[in-house]
Amino acid sequence: MHTSPSSPGAQRTDGSPVRIGALVPLTRPGWVEAGQHLLAGLETAVREVNAAGGIVGRPLEMVVRDTAADPQRAVAAVDELAGLGVAALAGEYHSVVARAAATRADALGLPFLCSSAVLDALTEQPTEWVARLAPPQSHGWRIYADFLLGAGRGRIAVAAQPSVYWASGARILRDHLAPRGGTVIELDRGALAPTAVCDELVQHRATALLLLTGHPEPAVSIVKAVRRDQRLAGIMIGAPAGQPEFAEWAALLGDDGSAIPFLRYLPERLSPLGARVEPVLRERLGAAPSFVAFEGYDTVAVLAEVLRSHGTDRARIAESWPRVAVDGTRGQIRFSRTQGISVWQSAGTSVQVVDRDPAEPDRFRILHAEPSPPGTGP
Repeated sequence: MHTSPSSPGAQRTDGSPVRIGALVPLTRPGWVEAGQHLLAGLETAVREVNAAGGIVGRPLEMVVRDTAADPQRAVAAVDELAGLGVAALAGEYHSVVARAAATRADALGLPFLCSSAVLDALTEQPTEWVARLAPPQSHGWRIYADFLLGAGRGRIAVAAQPSVYWASGARILRDHLAPRGGTVIELDRGALAPTAVCDELVQHRATALLLLTGHPEPAVSIVKAVRRDQRLAGIMIGAPAGQPEFAEWAALLGDDGSAIPFLRYLPERLSPLGARVEPVLRERLGAAPSFVAFEGYDTVAVLAEVLRSHGTDRARIAESWPRVAVDGTRGQIRFSRTQGISVWQSAGTSVQVVDRDPAEPDRFRILHAEPSPPGTGP
């Protein structure tokens, strides 16, 4: 059968696979459980795309590379995947790693749909090659700051490890809280030993401690120390980056890991697609899928639609970002330009502040929710 050149999605009819590259943290020091959820979403969507006929009759093949939360390893993976002829890149969870991958993809002219990383400046300069599903950090963390003020927590201590991501988060909190009467106290980076953190919290009369640190350590040790310090019985512990989302957190901390609010990117109700996909992801993971698993699924859903409609030419894929309109697991996905954001940004992601219920640590309580934008609900 001869295919018309006007059907770019069917440029080849020999049954050869359409390949996309996937960047996922699967080993430490990456957040391995987040990587497993991301990969489960990506692979589930690839399987469904192929069951439905692939990309105009061609199978979709995903080539996975473990970034291990290492920016240099991610850059090397981008180079390798580009050389393997992938049509586009997907994935990544860690913002600093995604930034390195996005910068390299931009330089190579390789489309990259970032699944989970939130750092506002994924590239130093505006780029046409990179789009992102997760909301930017400035958006989610401002909502978190509003939640803290609404909960009467105005003296916020942050225990932050050195990182562009953590530094950016602390700056967003400070800039948003200061005009509203809040104070952000940065604890001494050399004092992240748990007992030292406790002493500084008492000294500064903090009403909340935010863990801008790695998972599981030093976050787990700090939580245990604060929970056991009678001087800090009234303090709120928070983890805006989402460490308590994953089962490992509850396994390591038990009751101590509950009532620690974090950001989650889910609507009050999943879309019809999300409701169908949720049990599939749950069975694969052996646990409730996190928002990261849905981000993975949605990434492939978008790329598959783009590949069907615009073909595998990398430039045409990048040119298609502003024309995307895809039903995802959490609502419709569209991309637009947002002031201060260097990449094509999905604007329809809901933001929640949730925690693990002290009465039932496997259950999440929604403490604060941003209303879903128009057109993103089920």
